[in-house]
Amino acid sequence: MQLRFSKMHGLGNDFMVIDLVTQRARLSHEQIRQLANRHEGVGFDQLLLVEPPTKPDMDFRYRIFNADGGEVENCGNGARCFARFVRDQQLIAKHDIHVETGAGPLALHIADDGNIRVDMGEPILDASRVPFNSTSGERQPLHQLHLEALPEALANVEFGVVSMGNPHAVLQVKDVDSAAVEQIGPALERHPSFPQRVNVGFMQVNNRTHIRLRVFERGVGETQACGTGACAAVVSGIQRGLLDQRVKVELRGGPLRIEWAGEGHHLYMTGPAVTVFEGKLEL
Repeated sequence: MQLRFSKMHGLGNDFMVIDLVTQRARLSHEQIRQLANRHEGVGFDQLLLVEPPTKPDMDFRYRIFNADGGEVENCGNGARCFARFVRDQQLIAKHDIHVETGAGPLALHIADDGNIRVDMGEPILDASRVPFNSTSGERQPLHQLHLEALPEALANVEFGVVSMGNPHAVLQVKDVDSAAVEQIGPALERHPSFPQRVNVGFMQVNNRTHIRLRVFERGVGETQACGTGACAAVVSGIQRGLLDQRVKVELRGGPLRIEWAGEGHHLYMTGPAVTVFEGKLEL
């Protein structure tokens, strides 16, 4: 059978998006890994599936698979591409779209300027719910671990933990360009203190309204942008008293705007989504 798809990106974080509302297909983890291959497949950081909702108050179900074939709970850049896709494919005509995810409901708004604002819900700050096996308390703004596999100069790391429906560890660094992303990222991602692994953010604070960020994503590696990583970094920075409520997050693929008024409030992310090309593949 032939399966239609779109290739999209949000600030360089790229996706293969498949409509399973008007089409039917089941992809194995091995097929996803093959499609993710940038030399022999379509190539992407994540695969996004648009499915019919299972709940009456939702418009769609939104599922995300990493390049290694594993399903994950949430993806902020993917959510913006999801919204653009369902409008462009005429699956919906509304500006406000409600989708169900493995992390709970998401509200998406397509603005007149083409940017997409995502209500990411309330950040999860309890370490056990991230999940992270903390030895220093549930709500501490900073935690420490020793990464035995790394040289001593890199082995002791300090970070905040936040879940945006998926787990994040956020390290503050002086300069993201020289940060040891390739060494610390994979070592912290798979540390046993994170039972579901973790996305690792490296945050450079320029001022109270502007940060730079690199993210090593679990099951993918470093990406050009990570929406939930940008959200988690701002939350962690506010928890530490470093940032204001509205922050520009500069990622390698471009900027996002993050707004969070603190505990008890929803977090909002605004940014672009772009279609690169459309195609068909044989299954």
